[in-house]
Amino acid sequence: MKVILAEKPSVARAIADVLGATKKCDGYLEGNGYQVTWAFGHLAELVPPETYNPAWKKWDLNALPMIPSPFQLAAKNDEGAKKQLAVIENLFASTSEIICATDAGREGELIYRYIIRLAANNNKAVTKRLWISSLTNEVIKTGFDHLKNGGEFDNLYHAAQCRSEADWIVGLNATRAYTCKFSAVSTLSIGRVQTPVLALVVQRDAEILNFKSRPFFEVISAYKGIDFKYEGGRFDDKPAAERLLKKITGSALIVTDVAGKSEKVQSPLLYDLTDLQKDLNVRFGFTADKTLALVQSLYEAQYVTYPRTDSRYLSSDMANEMPALLEKLAIQFKEASAFPNIDSRFFNDAKVTDHHAIIPTPKLPSSLKGDEQKVYDAIVMRFIAASYPPCIKQVTTVLAAVNGECFKATGTMIESQGWQSLYKEVEEQAEKALPLFVKNESGSQTPRISQGKTTPPKPYTEATLLGIMETAGKICEEESLKEALKERGLGTPATRASILEGLKKRGYIEAKGKSLISTTTGQQLIGLIQCDKLKSPELTGEWELKLKRIEKGDYPPDVFMSEIVQFSHEIINEVKSSQAAFDKGLGLCPLCQKAVVETGKGYGCSGWRDGCQFVVWKTIAGKKITPSVVSELLKSGRTKKLEGFISPKTKEKFSAALAIKSDATGITKVTFEF
Repeated sequence: MKVILAEKPSVARAIADVLGATKKCDGYLEGNGYQVTWAFGHLAELVPPETYNPAWKKWDLNALPMIPSPFQLAAKNDEGAKKQLAVIENLFASTSEIICATDAGREGELIYRYIIRLAANNNKAVTKRLWISSLTNEVIKTGFDHLKNGGEFDNLYHAAQCRSEADWIVGLNATRAYTCKFSAVSTLSIGRVQTPVLALVVQRDAEILNFKSRPFFEVISAYKGIDFKYEGGRFDDKPAAERLLKKITGSALIVTDVAGKSEKVQSPLLYDLTDLQKDLNVRFGFTADKTLALVQSLYEAQYVTYPRTDSRYLSSDMANEMPALLEKLAIQFKEASAFPNIDSRFFNDAKVTDHHAIIPTPKLPSSLKGDEQKVYDAIVMRFIAASYPPCIKQVTTVLAAVNGECFKATGTMIESQGWQSLYKEVEEQAEKALPLFVKNESGSQTPRISQGKTTPPKPYTEATLLGIMETAGKICEEESLKEALKERGLGTPATRASILEGLKKRGYIEAKGKSLISTTTGQQLIGLIQCDKLKSPELTGEWELKLKRIEKGDYPPDVFMSEIVQFSHEIINEVKSSQAAFDKGLGLCPLCQKAVVETGKGYGCSGWRDGCQFVVWKTIAGKKITPSVVSELLKSGRTKKLEGFISPKTKEKFSAALAIKSDATGITKVTFEF
């Protein structure tokens, strides 16, 4: 019997159906010379610190950093997982060939390799690898006809192992260090990827909070119903705009040049997972986690190809299959019958790594749930758009002069919609066409001043934050540049959704409508972290690039891990270096991170000479505040509920916790929490 290990029961069933393994057994399917079993994701995991060293059980700053050598594995602490792992080990023990059919990517490889490491008596079994990008019967059959040698994926495993062990080292050491130092009641969760992402959100919120709007003034000349804007740009002060207005009032407008050019707008590249998540967040408000769950369900139902991909291209050998796929899709989508071929620019072998872009399969769904249908339709329409011609726009620019001052107007008219005809939201956009202008024509114009004000940057949405994560914190709109920066992204397409969800569950960020906002807890955590590297998106992006290089075999895993170990030492040293400032007082100021010390009437920041005004008064609402209460407040951001406060209005006693929060004006102060 050949044993096949799939990542999930649903995938195992799809494979078993194709191979004729129809006999149901406890934890596996059997038949036709195969035993098909499954994992539930990660059945094996890295063991906790105390397994290596009893001294690591206690959270003690002096015991850090914890660097296991070597790392050890154990079964996931779950009875169902342990039972299934035992089934897998028994099957492995009696076979001469194991076929790895976990998801064809970094984490799928890690799941299989960790299981095989626990089953240490099975080293003699030959390992083959099923590497496929969809679960249709045809693709599964082809995959089994072309099984790969398991050793071909050793570098992929090395990268996955480095990722797993690096997150253990950085996450556990940093979390323990900062919790031991700064939190008396709650764990401060810190991670190699999640902390730079949180820092991005906190930074954006600070930019919004500290933004000071300024007025600006534009001078506009209206001629033939069209607004011509002054080419010198905006004015910061109104008198300067008024001087220009006075100069051109009563003068004729003379058209000095009329230029028109045709612009081609190509259809967007196919979806990778991140682009799909961004698009559906904008269009339907779906979270990244929800989109991933929906597209994974479509994949397991065999309607779309493998979703956890970072490529937006197809391989060249797929070109001949695309006309037939378009023809099949035309059964349900009449738009697919308009053009028979996918444009050649969508085929690029150099841009296809583990998997190609997400596209529909030839298997058409008979019925889908509402949100699944939205995801499926988006994938299908993006694929069909790749067969359509570009949108052709006519852009007209008119230059004019009024009493020697230059003005400009532009207009756009769509000559041929091309692929944009597939999208109603594009069709409904109003065109800004210009009337006929002729060079040297002139006429009376009506000038005016238009006043506006600068606006703050917008809060991150999941869509914009995913885009920033994709390019390691760099704001980038140009398609080709985004593709180049993807190698350095924060996390991977498969992990970004879980990173965002983790930050929400830990209370570090929260969703307000479509916006993602940092909480007071998240802001305080970033304020505590003095190690800039731990908050650096670019540094974390460089690590992700090195992990990809490990996959390709051109970066040594041991070098990467030595860098991670060195980084963990830097984190611990940074925390310990804050010991002196922390020990001088009751804790660190939430505004400037200097020591808070006791004074005559309160507990104030030692940085008051530098202008810091943070203070906790010794008496609040009739209750005396002790140093121990202040220490708890500074460490955790809040205290436990305290008794004995007296309302100044009603004179009634009440109980409440004290908390450090920022009000609507951005002032950080101590307030009540009931």
